[in-house]
Amino acid sequence: MTVLTGWQNFYVIIGSSAGALIGLQFVVMALLADMPRIRLQAQAGQAFATPNVVHFGAVLLLSAILAAPWHALVPVMVILGVLGLCGILYSCIVIRRLRAQSSYQPVFEDWLFHAMLPLVAYVTLAASSYAARLHAYDALFGVAAAALLLLFIGIHNAWDAATYHIYVVQASRENAETKAD
Repeated sequence: MTVLTGWQNFYVIIGSSAGALIGLQFVVMALLADMPRIRLQAQAGQAFATPNVVHFGAVLLLSAILAAPWHALVPVMVILGVLGLCGILYSCIVIRRLRAQSSYQPVFEDWLFHAMLPLVAYVTLAASSYAARLHAYDALFGVAAAALLLLFIGIHNAWDAATYHIYVVQASRENAETKAD
C-alpha cells in the first residue's frame, strides 16, 4: 500500500471529467467548423483552442498515471516531473503563439488563463514531483492542485471561446448580413 492509495477516487473523478470535456471540446469545434474562416483565425486557434485540449489531455494522462496500481512512488513522480517540464515548454509555445496571432488582441484575462495560470500549474506539477522525494504526502496535494487548476483553466477557456463565437463573431456576421440587405 503506497501513499497514492487514498487518491484513487479523486483521480478517477477528475480524469473522467477531463475525458468528457475533451469530447465536448471536439463537439464545439465541429459545430464551429461550418462558420466561414479566414487565415488569421487558424493562428488564433493554435493560441486559444488547441491548448484547452492539451490541458484536458494532461489532466486525463495525469489521472491515469496516478490511478494505476504502482508499487513505488519514485517512477510515478519521475513521469509527472517530465509531464510538468513538457507542460512548461508547451506554455512557452502558447505564449509565443498568443503574441504572434493577429486576429484578436488578448486582454489581461486572456493572458491570465491562457499563459500565466497554465504555466503556474505545470511549474507546480514539476516542483511537486521533485518535492515528493522528501515530502511525498504533501507533494501529492500539489499534484492534485495542478490537475484541478488545469481542469478549471480548460473549462474557463472553452466557455470563453464558445461565448466569444456566439456573442461576438456570430453577432458581427449577422450585423454585416443585415447591413448588406
